[in-house]
This record gives sequence, C-alpha cells and structure tokens, in this order.
Amino acid sequence: MASLLRSLEFLGLSLWLGSDVFLSFVMAPGAFRILASRDQAGAMVGYGLWWMHMIGVVCGIAILVARLLRTWKFASLAAQAALCVALMILLTVVSQHAVSPKMAALRGQMGSIQAFQASAADSPLLAEFSKLHRISVSLESGVLLAGLAALYLMVKESGIGS
Repeated sequence: MASLLRSLEFLGLSLWLGSDVFLSFVMAPGAFRILASRDQAGAMVGYGLWWMHMIGVVCGIAILVARLLRTWKFASLAAQAALCVALMILLTVVSQHAVSPKMAALRGQMGSIQAFQASAADSPLLAEFSKLHRISVSLESGVLLAGLAALYLMVKESGIGS
C-alpha cells in the first residue's frame, strides 16, 4: 500500500508540473502565435489556466493526503517536499482567486485588449493589466520552481538513485 501511495504522490506532482510546463511553454506561446487576435489567444490561455489551477489544487491535495495516509504521521506534512507542495497550492489559489478575476474584470472594461493597446497605450487600465500579468507569471513561475524542488526532495526522500 505504501508503494501505491508513494506512486500517487509522484503521479500527482508529475501531472501538475506537466500541465504547468505545457501551458507555459507550448499552449500560451502557440495561442498567441496561431490565433487571429490577442483577445482570442488570451481567452484560450485564461481557459487553460483555470483548468490547470483546478488540476493543480486537486493534485496538491491528493499528494498531501497520500503522504499522510502513507506515513500516518501529521509530521510528514511538515517535511520539505510537503511544504513545497503546500506553497504550490497557496500560489495557485492566489493566482486563481486574487489575480485572475482582476485581470478578467480589466479585460471586460477595456473590451478588446488589442484595440485598446493601439488606441490607449498609456492607459492606467492597460498598465494595471500588465502589472497583474507580471504577477500572474511570477506566481506560475513560483509554482513551477516549488514543484521542481518538491520533485527533487521527494526523490531524495524515497532513496531513488542512492
């Protein structure tokens, strides 16, 4: 049973990291390169981001529950790998519930971002949207880095390669 639970921990983290890498390095750049407008690309990336956040939170909770069931010790949730996963969950929730809604509201106020950029490049709305976008990218980068650290720590904990 311990091997199954450990496998679920690795599977959850792999799915989460894989979805983050795919969205960040394949889907988002591809959407902005292929789709006819930045607005369509932004909508597509926003849709993918919502799903990635939901998948991430579910995977994060599954990882922590599997860890707890595997060890039967709450102290296992204070291990470095578990703390990295908890940080990933926190950053994801902040991105989804604090940053994304504000970006969506600004998109609604501006209408077409592409047209808005062309006509009002110095707009405070556009500046705020750009700031929120940078925050969103930073949060997702933090999730990715914490996930890579968690993966390293989980491998180290399991004794793989020793």
